[in-house]
Amino acid sequence: MDPPVLLLTTTVTVLYLILPTASLAQKLPLSNFKFGPFNSSYYATFAVLTPATISNDALQVTPDSAGNFTLSNRSGRVFFNRSFTLWEDLKGGAARVASFNSSFLINVFRISNTSVPGEGLAFLIAPDLTLPLNSSGQFLGLTNSTTDGDSSNGIVAIELDTFKQDFDPDDNHMGLNIHSVRSKKTVSLSNFGIQIAPLGAVVYMVWVHYDGVQKELQVYMAERGKTKPTTPVLTADLDLKGLVNQNSYFGFAASTGSDIQLNCVLAWNLTVEQLSSAVVKNGDGDNNNKPIKIGIGVGVSVLVLLLIVVPAVTYYLMKKRAASDPNLLGALKSLPGMPREFRFKDLKKATNSFDAKNKLGEGGFGVVYKGVLPNENVPVAVKKFSRDNIKGQDDFLAELTIINRLRHKHLVRLLGWCHKNGMLLLVYDYMPNGSLDTHIFNGPEEKTTLEWKLRYNIIAGVASALHYLHNEYDQRVVHRDLKASNIMLDSNFNARLGDFGLARALENEKTSYAELEGVPGTMGYIAPECFHTGKATRESDVYGFGAVVLEVVCGQRPWTKIAGFQFLVDWVWWLHREGRILEAVDERLRNDYVVEEAQRLLLLGLACSHPIASERPKTQDIFQMIAGSVAVPRVPPFKPAFVWPSAAGPDITGNSSRDNTADTTPITSGWSPQCVTPSSYAGEYTDSFLV
Repeated sequence: MDPPVLLLTTTVTVLYLILPTASLAQKLPLSNFKFGPFNSSYYATFAVLTPATISNDALQVTPDSAGNFTLSNRSGRVFFNRSFTLWEDLKGGAARVASFNSSFLINVFRISNTSVPGEGLAFLIAPDLTLPLNSSGQFLGLTNSTTDGDSSNGIVAIELDTFKQDFDPDDNHMGLNIHSVRSKKTVSLSNFGIQIAPLGAVVYMVWVHYDGVQKELQVYMAERGKTKPTTPVLTADLDLKGLVNQNSYFGFAASTGSDIQLNCVLAWNLTVEQLSSAVVKNGDGDNNNKPIKIGIGVGVSVLVLLLIVVPAVTYYLMKKRAASDPNLLGALKSLPGMPREFRFKDLKKATNSFDAKNKLGEGGFGVVYKGVLPNENVPVAVKKFSRDNIKGQDDFLAELTIINRLRHKHLVRLLGWCHKNGMLLLVYDYMPNGSLDTHIFNGPEEKTTLEWKLRYNIIAGVASALHYLHNEYDQRVVHRDLKASNIMLDSNFNARLGDFGLARALENEKTSYAELEGVPGTMGYIAPECFHTGKATRESDVYGFGAVVLEVVCGQRPWTKIAGFQFLVDWVWWLHREGRILEAVDERLRNDYVVEEAQRLLLLGLACSHPIASERPKTQDIFQMIAGSVAVPRVPPFKPAFVWPSAAGPDITGNSSRDNTADTTPITSGWSPQCVTPSSYAGEYTDSFLV
């Protein structure tokens, strides 16, 4: 074969093979839906199959007691009235199955607290918008005595069964049903502390994740308001192709028997991958996945084609993927309570193309710019993450995962986010008075300093925020980077704790967070035990708070070398021993401060800086100490020696320090579906999107 012909053949073959394959490898677009609370307008969106109704802001899959209904021996279904293509055949005999995620809130309620609930509720994939006849009782609205087990049913369901049949493990289980109410796999929910239909009203959140590539199903369940479990309740290998119709519907089914319950769905979100609109056929069928035909005119250089077309196509595919990473977007949109998504062009305009003149600050994770939102005239602070690789995305999600649902008057409020062309941005309330350190450590040309009353109130505000993170939020959050530069001041000089780039939530029943890449934070604020354990705890946060208290009162950086001491805390401790602790007060205040308050804060700073973690005060006590309602604990005249944590006394939970730091697995930042955090229904419920 002549070289030009060989080159032409090679070029066309490469494009023939690469382009369709690359197209299939791309992330598919997603269809996202958020439903609830439900009212009569949803009759236009759902197929509500009688006797199911919509009432009391819920889908009543079996009749509601609010009406003239018979509640016994009923079954019902409610479907989203749009079908989805769940699988498709590809060229060469291959097949592709759609991934989907669904998350919903349910309330299975016993009428008048009857002793026995019945029968159950199921999340359902079905081929049509019908309800089988005689599907009440044990058939859960899924099948009947004639059709049960017939593959022509074309159904797959996740059942939440509340009545024990002879083929059931108990009366409180989750099961995977395929064409039948006899589950292929069941899991008792009692082992997870879950009672589907307890006495009284309990709302549960359920997450159903299906991976169409791995052919794997994962189902999670937890009481509303609690953290999504890291381990699924039910897992199964499941290939939907061959089980369900190519075009199927999502919805719910339920039934009652002689024993009754209300089967209510309070909210529902659904995300489904969009497959091709048609399947590749033989003969004269669809050409969607056929290779691109390339015609080459006379005189066109084949070498030019090879050098230009192939790199251009490769660049286009890579650019398209980088421009909108569905993994990242899915993780962002899956976060509960997720605030507004900003348009990149609006943030670019707000910051004057991220002009250096608008720069407010810079750290290891990114640069913060001041901006004014166009058309709204609202000042904002825009944090632009500086690392555009996977690590940068992880940093971005770590911060967003922590702060997206935090609500406290002494925390900087997150307004929204933006992801465009690989650029990651967070938008916060603008703090007109900047950071605390700019007021404490102003230059010598400044003739004014932060007055005592403001300093005292700022410390009280930070203490309140820290107590919220440690004890009042629905997760225990350790900030890990408490320092004056991360404390922002609003227009009234109220403290707002910010910069959650290093913050992490602790897992249930855990008390520490293990850092895999060394000890984070800033020297002078890091507790001594962290250098030995590599773990952040609430006690290490208290140590950082102590360093902040001392720098605010003394007007000195924690690492300041003073009077022969290497650190500020050592100098203050020496003054305490000498009975001259008030000499540590910022001399720029002159005598314009309250002596009793200054002494109290200095002793509190030392107490929080105790080298032994278990000796530091708790945040709930710290706030009362600042208010003067609780005395500061006795501070020894000599700074105690650091004791290796494994030999220390009990920690604040009553466990030994060895127990406090052992076997701690860090949570991830939200990059995987397992890290998606749940939220309550009212105003904060969002879907678990594909990642």
